[in-house]
Amino acid sequence: MTGKTMLLKRNSMQGMKAILLAGILAAGFPASRALGQSANASSAKPVRVSGKPSRYQPDRFAGKAGRYYAAVWGVNSLVVRTAESGELVRFSFQVLNPQKAKQLNDKKLEPRLIDPDAHVSLVIPALEKVGQLRQSGTPQAGTSYWMAFSNPRRQVKRGDRVNIVIGQFHADGLVVE
Repeated sequence: MTGKTMLLKRNSMQGMKAILLAGILAAGFPASRALGQSANASSAKPVRVSGKPSRYQPDRFAGKAGRYYAAVWGVNSLVVRTAESGELVRFSFQVLNPQKAKQLNDKKLEPRLIDPDAHVSLVIPALEKVGQLRQSGTPQAGTSYWMAFSNPRRQVKRGDRVNIVIGQFHADGLVVE
């Protein structure tokens, strides 16, 4: 190769790099404007990235509470969720020990969902053709059960901390999902 050919080849490579860089910059500019970001790089704040992975594992119960419900009441996975656009609040749990969890499925006991901040106490409605909106009967290990509380004025909302009371069973501070 001659010196002239090498010079032309190097100039064309630099030209292609310049075009590629201009295309990348042009493509990024409208995207930053569309996201409401400033085109001025000096006004952008640096993002801090930690080098360590987080050891945080979300858990519904803090510390010993989950072990308490499993040991004393034979249940775990206590979950409170709104349903039907907030008209119902559903409480569900999984049975580990049927003997200990028998009280939670007792039809004679009237479960209550209490929201201390909203100053309300919800009950399970009894429909004419369906009966109570809850599962009852003899609990079986490994099976999940539920009950639905009526929330007609939608006073209990997502994020509220509520208490479930069924006879002697008390689950306090459950977060409504």
